[in-house]
Amino acid sequence: MNNKTVSLRAGSVGSILCFGLLGALTGCVVHSDGPRGGNYEEPSVVLLDDDYVYYPGYEVYYSSRRHQYAYRDGNRWVSRPAPRGMSVEALRAAPSVKMNFHDSPAQHHAAVVKQYPKNWAPPQSRPIQKENRNDDAHDGRGDKNGR
Repeated sequence: MNNKTVSLRAGSVGSILCFGLLGALTGCVVHSDGPRGGNYEEPSVVLLDDDYVYYPGYEVYYSSRRHQYAYRDGNRWVSRPAPRGMSVEALRAAPSVKMNFHDSPAQHHAAVVKQYPKNWAPPQSRPIQKENRNDDAHDGRGDKNGR
């Protein structure tokens, strides 16, 4: 009788291990094939578009997403957290324009420089000028004394 009990216990342990291994493998299959074997696509990498502001006076671009300044350094383009040779405060106080492209400034710089030369400034809004009239003082037919 002892042999049967030991044999049953060994069989139970083997069964448990077998079912555990089967469950682990089944879990792997479900994971790789996706939920319930349906059409499963691996998550794609989300690439965020760059957004640039251009400072024509310095020929420098700034990406607020990357927190980097892009500009030419000799014959090559560089991207750095701060522009070399100028203060960030001076740069940000200079005229700027938001760019409509979302890739490398090097791809667009030739056209950008033509559209926004170094001396470019945004158009100033014209203040509304009041006519030099003294309507408060008279009714338009002369001065207070009727002259």
